[in-house]
Amino acid sequence: MGKSRAGVIFLVILGMIFWGFSFVAFKFANVSFRPITIVFFRLTVSIFFLFGFALLFKRLNRIKRKDQKWFLLMAIVEPFFYFLGEAYGLTMVTATVGAIIISTIPLIVPFAAYYLFRERLTPMNYLGLVISFGGVLVVVLTRSVGLASDWKGVLLMFVAVLSAVSYTMVVKILADDYTPITITAYQSLYGLLLFVPLFLIMEVPNLDFSHVTTHSLMAVGYLGVFGSGICFIIMTIGIRELGAVKSNIFANLIPVVTAILSFFLLKEAMPLLKIMGIFIVIMGLLLSQISSLRVKRNSGRESVHHIPNP
Repeated sequence: MGKSRAGVIFLVILGMIFWGFSFVAFKFANVSFRPITIVFFRLTVSIFFLFGFALLFKRLNRIKRKDQKWFLLMAIVEPFFYFLGEAYGLTMVTATVGAIIISTIPLIVPFAAYYLFRERLTPMNYLGLVISFGGVLVVVLTRSVGLASDWKGVLLMFVAVLSAVSYTMVVKILADDYTPITITAYQSLYGLLLFVPLFLIMEVPNLDFSHVTTHSLMAVGYLGVFGSGICFIIMTIGIRELGAVKSNIFANLIPVVTAILSFFLLKEAMPLLKIMGIFIVIMGLLLSQISSLRVKRNSGRESVHHIPNP
């Protein structure tokens, strides 16, 4: 490999830290902007960043006419439905709960892959899934009277999860013919076009920049450049140098990073039960990946696994 293994691992871990901060950044952005406005501005920033990067390094592929439908479908499920579910969901749940729910994506993807592509699951995959969902329940059931988070917010977060799983299935179809940055750049572009009507109808009449803060603007910029740009580029390097499976396992760090940052920056409570739930989620995620790490890498190109894009 052209890059040292240790250097690539360090970059991937750094990317996970950046992604963990994205859930906290949304909370700061939401102080001044409504959810759809945040998504609209975020996608705008990411488009300039991704297309600029792709053109500069000549990594932008031309889309074939027969694949336009797949790119459109990809944009519909993510970012459109994904960001609607995540953005509104995060207004009803804490950043930590949101990050942990999103972190279940890698566990649900294998089931969809088996149904659509007949990719086999191992007993460890099933066991890890059960344990991780148990951890999610422990985190959200932090009060004896019921859900610590609004059930509607939890439901919206799972809409985002299912959208991300659908996105991964479409990417599996496109990954052999297009560079990852091409897929992401056009995903953001088509997604932005889908959000334009909602932004014009629901957001423009309510825009009020008089209450915009420096922190909220920085948060939106962070979400566009890091959350949808630099982090994806880092993960692309990880997938190519380490393999998709070995890179994907580092996504398990996201809920931990978000919980720690939320405790210090958002003053979220960190009761023992939440700490135990986070531990259970992480152990379940790790357990689900153990058998995958033992599988030899295929000689052909590996599919791109979805990484949470907060």
